[in-house]
Amino acid sequence: MGRRSFTREFKLEAIKLVRERGVTIAQASRDLGLHPNVLRKWVKDSRENAEQAFAGRGSNVQMTPRFRGYGKSSRRPRQNGTF
Repeated sequence: MGRRSFTREFKLEAIKLVRERGVTIAQASRDLGLHPNVLRKWVKDSRENAEQAFAGRGSNVQMTPRFRGYGKSSRRPRQNGTF
């Protein structure tokens, strides 16, 4: 089973349950089949940057040199001396 993805509308509705209707994060996450930390992060993200929250697919992490190497194979020489 891979990662599930959720639409922006789904996330906003889940956040409304918590903020506007007063449902606890624990109860809302059970009802929606989410881990509580996922919903907690959505609520936090929407509070910190409401206009740009969930604007696209995936993370908005800038590609800094620290993150560019993720997913690439090791740069150590192999046994035959090549990379």
